[in-house]
Amino acid sequence: MENTWPFDQPPNCAVITLRQIVFEGEPILHVVHDADDHGWQFLTLEDAQEEDASIVGLGEIAELDPTVLQVAHFPPGWRAFRQSPGDPWIIEEDN
Repeated sequence: MENTWPFDQPPNCAVITLRQIVFEGEPILHVVHDADDHGWQFLTLEDAQEEDASIVGLGEIAELDPTVLQVAHFPPGWRAFRQSPGDPWIIEEDN
């Protein structure tokens, strides 16, 4: 998998997500590649609450939703979002 891993961070890299995604099956609809530390965030479209934050491995996120592999190429400082899991990702600079 190392040769085909599309993210700029390894599968065991810690990423930020929400308990609703990890434990309740909510879809990933918003992905942020942080400009400051090159970290990744996998969120819903709702405003995230600090108490809902979860830290998991990037590989676990890819297993939960393999469609995130489609946005692994965008650089730090960019984000992707979609309205529902079947929709295409819209990628834009994160202002």
